[in-house]
Amino acid sequence: MAEENKQSEVPPLVQPGVPESYPGSSGSKKEWPEVVGFTPEEAEMKIRVDMPMVQFQVVPPNHFVTMDYNLRRVRLFLDSDGKVARPPRIG
Repeated sequence: MAEENKQSEVPPLVQPGVPESYPGSSGSKKEWPEVVGFTPEEAEMKIRVDMPMVQFQVVPPNHFVTMDYNLRRVRLFLDSDGKVARPPRIG
């Protein structure tokens, strides 16, 4: 019976192609919801504490972005007031 339970154990959920840690990061943080409403400069300072080597792309309202995934990039999507509109994340 114990052997049957071992075989039916489900491995932890891991996204294929996404590494557990990111180059240049000091932790495993992938998203920063706490900076919504910040200016881009304030958000950059906060995010750099967790990822000092990250590159930022500031995206004005109603602008398109490419669909490529970059582990060293964080996009800051702004609202019409120039504040961060949604949680920035790696990619």
